[in-house]
Amino acid sequence: MNAKADSPGSSTTARVVLLTLAAGQFLMALDSSVMNVSIATVAEDVDSTVTGIQGAITAYTLVMAMLMIPGGKVGALIGRKRAFMIGCCIYGCGSMTTALAPNLPVLLVGWALLEGIGAALILPAIVALVAGNFTVERRPAAYGLVAAAGAVAIAVGPLIGGVATTYFSWRWVFAGEVVLVLGILVLARQVADAAPDRRPRIDLAGAVLSALGLGIFVFGVLRSDQWGWFRPKPDAPSLLGVSPVVWLMLAGLFLIWMFLRWEARLVGKGGEPLVNPALLENKQLTGGLTMFFFQYLVQMGVFFVVPLYLSVALGLSALKTGARILPLSLTLLAAAILIPRLLPNVSPRRVVRLGILAMLAGAVVLMAALDADAGAEIVTIPLLLIGLGMGALASQLGSVSVSAVPDEQSAEVGGIQNSVTNLGASIGTALAGSILIATLTTSFLTSVEQNPALPAEVKNPSSVQLQSGAPFLSDAQLKAALADADANADVTDAALDANSEARIDGLRAALAILALSALIALFFSHRIPKTQPGSAGT
Repeated sequence: MNAKADSPGSSTTARVVLLTLAAGQFLMALDSSVMNVSIATVAEDVDSTVTGIQGAITAYTLVMAMLMIPGGKVGALIGRKRAFMIGCCIYGCGSMTTALAPNLPVLLVGWALLEGIGAALILPAIVALVAGNFTVERRPAAYGLVAAAGAVAIAVGPLIGGVATTYFSWRWVFAGEVVLVLGILVLARQVADAAPDRRPRIDLAGAVLSALGLGIFVFGVLRSDQWGWFRPKPDAPSLLGVSPVVWLMLAGLFLIWMFLRWEARLVGKGGEPLVNPALLENKQLTGGLTMFFFQYLVQMGVFFVVPLYLSVALGLSALKTGARILPLSLTLLAAAILIPRLLPNVSPRRVVRLGILAMLAGAVVLMAALDADAGAEIVTIPLLLIGLGMGALASQLGSVSVSAVPDEQSAEVGGIQNSVTNLGASIGTALAGSILIATLTTSFLTSVEQNPALPAEVKNPSSVQLQSGAPFLSDAQLKAALADADANADVTDAALDANSEARIDGLRAALAILALSALIALFFSHRIPKTQPGSAGT
C-alpha cells in the first residue's frame, strides 16, 4: 500500500483526501433527495408527466442497485483511485446530459443510466480509498465524516432543490454537480492508491446473477406503493391473487441465492469470485452490514415522513421545509466528527446501541408530538435526536465493516455495503409510504362512514376511490378538489376534518414502524465488536 495520507507531516494532504472523498459521498447522496421537491416542475419542463420523472428516479436507484457489487470489483481490477475518477467522469457526463435534457428519454440516459453507472463505480471506491489512505486508528473519524457528508446531503437536498427551482431552474442543480465533479477530480490527485498486486478476473456470470437479483428485488420494493405489498390494489396486476411485488421479491431472493451458490462453486474450483461467500460468515462484517441496513431504513423513512408533514400537512414551502430539517445536520455532524476525536477508544457496540436508542427516541417523541394543531417547531427536538443517532452510527459502522477484512478486500466490501444501504433505503421509503397511505385510507374512511353530515351518495364513491389508493393531500388541494366536485359547505368541512385526522394517523403509523425497526436493530447489535479496530482483543 502507499503511504497513508494521515502519516506524520501530511495532515494537509489528509484533509484534502478527506474533503475529496466526503465531497464524492455528498454528491452521490444529493441526487437522491434534491429533486423530490421539483418533480412537477421537471415534468413540465421536459414535456413529461410526474409519473415519468418518478420513473427516472426509480431507474437511477435500480441501475445503482444492479451494478454496485460489480462496480466494487472493477475497483480491484483497475485500481480504486482510477475507478473513482472514471466514475466521476461518467457521473459528470450524466449530470451535464440531464442539465441539457430536452425530453424524458435524454433525461433517462443522463440521470438514470450515466449517473447510475458513475455512482456504482464511485461509492465502493470511496470505501476502499478511506481504508487505503488512513490508518486503522484514524478510520472511524474518516468514515464518520464521509458518511455524515452523505446524510447532510439528503437533509439539505430539498432546500437546495427548492432554492434552485424557485429562483433559478432545476437544471442549475445538475450544472452545479458538473462543477463539483470537476473540483473533485482536481483534488483527487492527492488521493493515494495501491495498484492491484495482480489482475483479477471479472466473474461475468456472477455479475449478471447479482445484478438481476438485486435489481428485481429493489424494483419490486419500489413498486409496492402502486401495486400493494401482498394484496393487489384495485386495477393493479396480480398473479394467483397476490401482488406482483411478492413474486418479484421472491424472484430476486432466489437469484441472489443462485448467485451465492455460483460464487461458492467458483471458489471451490479455485476461480475468482465476484464476492467470496466466506465474507458472509464474518460476524463483525455481517454485524456492520446489518446495522447499515437498519440505519438507512430508518433514516430514509424519516426523510420521507418529516418533509410530508411539513410541506403537506402544514403547507410549508420547499425552502421552509428544508430549513426545518437542517437541525438534524448539526447533531449528525457533531456526533460523526467528535465521537472518534474525543473518544477514540470507546466501544463501537456501545456507541451503535446509543445511536439506535437516540433514533428510536426521536421517532417516538415525534410520534407523540404529532397533532392536528401542532406546528413546525415540534420536529426540532426529534430531528436533533435522530441526527445524533445517525452521526453516532456513522462514526463507527464504516470502520467496523472494513476492518473486518484485509485492506485488499475493501472495494469488495464497499460494493456489498452500498448494496445493503441501497436495499435499506428503498425498503425504508416504501415501508413508511405504504403504512402511511394504508392507515390514512382506513382512518379517512372510518371518519367518513361515521360522520352523519355526509350523505350516503358521497360516502360510497369516497370508499371506492380511496381503496384505489388514497393520496396524501393538503387542505388546499382537498378544497380545490371538493370545489371542482361542487361539494357543499358541510361536506367540505367534514372532509377537511377527516383528512386532517387521517394525515396525522398515517404519519404516526409510519413513525411507529420506523421506531419498531430501530428496536429490532438492537437485537443484532451484539455482532458489533466491543473494541475499536486495531485495539487489543478485537
